[in-house]
Amino acid sequence: MGCDASTFLTLLQEQAAESRDPDTLGAFVVDAVKKNMPKASWVGIYWLRGQELVLGPYDGPATEHTRIPVGTGVCGTAIAEDEDQRIEDVRAVDNYLACSAETRSELVVLIRSQDRVVGQLDLDSNEVGAFTEDDHCIIKAVADSLGAVMEPPHVPVAGGEGDLAAE
Repeated sequence: MGCDASTFLTLLQEQAAESRDPDTLGAFVVDAVKKNMPKASWVGIYWLRGQELVLGPYDGPATEHTRIPVGTGVCGTAIAEDEDQRIEDVRAVDNYLACSAETRSELVVLIRSQDRVVGQLDLDSNEVGAFTEDDHCIIKAVADSLGAVMEPPHVPVAGGEGDLAAE
């Protein structure tokens, strides 16, 4: 497949011409990724709100993990370490939060807007080792593009109203 995200990026640019709302664009990205990455059994976006990740648009089975503290599970670890996570087998992760008993691998890619982490794109698969370096590269390009085209988050003001990172 290679690291060619051009189809995703073209479609995202077209969608951004219609709306720059993060949830609208996020729902579009989730749908496009789910359709084009058949190994992904669940695709979703978590938005960073203070010290917690809050579930946004997703496609897949319902999850009880609608809020995840920073540092907890693969998603929270990605934020705490400021680093994407590609997990070959989630059963090897001590603090893994299972969205589904069938999930075996996970890819979490940070979404940045104006050089700030504002969320993450999370992909789960029922196959061990489902996500390759090329998949990571493609999803990173999509996440970077999403962060660049969505409405910019408000400038942080210690707990200020409307601050994406403090809500």
